Amino acid sequence: MHTAKFTIGQVVKHRLFSFRGVIFDIDPVFNNTEEWWEAIPAESRPKKDQPFYHLYAENAETEYIAYVSEQNLLADNSGAPIRHPQVDEVFEWDDSGNYRPLNSLLN
Repeated sequence: MHTAKFTIGQVVKHRLFSFRGVIFDIDPVFNNTEEWWEAIPAESRPKKDQPFYHLYAENAETEYIAYVSEQNLLADNSGAPIRHPQVDEVFEWDDSGNYRPLNSLLN
């Protein structure tokens, strides 16, 4: 098992496809259905023994929830916020260009 490279609230982008998102949950290893797994073409199917990230994701057309392996993510340093409608229910944008969970604001 690997230590997660990315953190909750971090903005990331997909290595191959043109979408980006903010991480709202992390699975230490693959934790989805075999049907989901089998739907990925075999030549690009990621290994299961790595962190997988739940993202509030967006592309040019729409917003959605994505489940992505660590090997397919890169840090997004654009500094641009995510427009997914659920982001504001869970996170607050901070000055560093990332999101903080709302419940972490209790000082």
